This record gives sequence, C-alpha cells and structure tokens, in this order.
Amino acid sequence: QVQLVESGGGLVQAGGSLRLSCAASGRTNSRYTMGWFRQAPGKDREFVAGISGGVGNIYYADSVKGRFTISKDTAKNTVYLQMNSLKPEDTAVYYCAARTTLLVVTTAPGYDYWGQGTQVTVSS
Repeated sequence: QVQLVESGGGLVQAGGSLRLSCAASGRTNSRYTMGWFRQAPGKDREFVAGISGGVGNIYYADSVKGRFTISKDTAKNTVYLQMNSLKPEDTAVYYCAARTTLLVVTTAPGYDYWGQGTQVTVSS
C-alpha cells in the first residue's frame, strides 16, 4: 500500500501562485509514476500533470502548460505542483495519484493510489 497526503491548497487571487505537495509513504518506489488531477464541482476528474517513474518524463494538460510545473524529490518521496498565473477556472480539488508502472497516463482509472485532495480556490 501507498499513502499519499496532499498539502498546500488555499485561496489565492487570480494571477497568484500556489505550490502543492504530495508526500508518499508506505511501499513507495522511485519507479512509480505520479500524477496530479483536479475535480471542479459538477465536472469529471481531469488530468493536470504527470511525471513518470524512472527517468521522470513530464506531461501536462494543455490548459496548464506554461503555468504549472510538476517536480519530484525522490529522497523525500514528495511530488510538487507549482502553479503560477492562476485563473478562476483552476478552482478545484486537486488530487495526487500514483501508479505502479513507468508510464504516465492521463485517465484517472489508470492510477492505483489516491490522496484525499486539497482545495484550491482562485478568486477573480
């Protein structure tokens, strides 16, 4: 089992920044792929960013390219999501997820473990 705990959410004005953290514990493995998803009220959970196990290939949703940056600190078993130039449409609960393979996938069912989520609210 892998436990994931997100932190760093909050309320920010449009144009501002937040950094989310996802701390992993349990049967962690540097070969696991990590992803960030978000879910706004009444909408499906959507892929935001992912970083593959091993070499760390990175993928972003088109809606966040150039504004968000995913990174990981293997020694700390922590993945980060730096969010800049935030927009009201970025408002959602953000979830960290892990899958026990090397490839990033952009669909939620492809992930094996999930955190509890952290709320991000961007005011206009």
